[in-house]
Amino acid sequence: MICDNCPHNCDIQEGGTGLCHARRKDGDSIVCGNYGAVTSLALDPIEKKPFAMFHSGSFILSAGSYGCNMHCPWCQNDSISRGYVEADRLSCEELVGIAVETKARGNIGIAFTYNEPFVGYEFVYDTAKLSKEKGLVNACVSNGMLASGKFDRLMEYIDAYNIDLKAGHDEKYESIGGDLELVLKNTRSAVKHGRHVELTTLVVPRFNDSDEDIARITELISDIDPKIPLHITRFFPAGDMRNASPTDIDILYRFRDIAKGSLENVFLGNV
Repeated sequence: MICDNCPHNCDIQEGGTGLCHARRKDGDSIVCGNYGAVTSLALDPIEKKPFAMFHSGSFILSAGSYGCNMHCPWCQNDSISRGYVEADRLSCEELVGIAVETKARGNIGIAFTYNEPFVGYEFVYDTAKLSKEKGLVNACVSNGMLASGKFDRLMEYIDAYNIDLKAGHDEKYESIGGDLELVLKNTRSAVKHGRHVELTTLVVPRFNDSDEDIARITELISDIDPKIPLHITRFFPAGDMRNASPTDIDILYRFRDIAKGSLENVFLGNV
């Protein structure tokens, strides 16, 4: 049976999963096997997501599950992104209840983050809908790889996105299992519908660390809206690149200067 959650359109057989490790066949349906599986839960400063221009100074309950529909060699959360992970199961009501309880500690809502939230689309949708009914804010930290129809349906309940823009060229996206045009299409849609959008580019040695790379990325962002905040973030060894060196910090500063030539809001991360 074909899964239509993202562009991979995995043909999932009974007992198996898609390449995201989260979506599986259940009878005549494709479901998210990670529904309610919470591997990570923390009350974070919203700046950690990162959001630089959305409810600054507040906290947000960050919830993660397992699975991802891309395969970046440098994955910063590979322990929960690359396969099934044992996890506590929370209902939507339980997770929203925790969010409501932590309002007294400065919490404004729920951020779906850590792994790729969209591979657990149904749980994110159900939880975000209930969260909005309780007057909470919802945010997604995502690679943007969700079928556009589903992205637009979910957007009714999502207030803010931080979307990874990993590169500015189709072939680089394809090499890590991504679809640049879909990511840009969903970004445009979120901006068009008045949602708060920030973008993050992790600068990875020998992948996207040339001046041309950042110039192309900023050109794509500027074509959507030059006011979109861009976080240019330093890579540290992780995933399959644990023996690599961190991004040269001078590159980060140079990239910031290039990006400021066409974007109004540029921030450095992990420096």
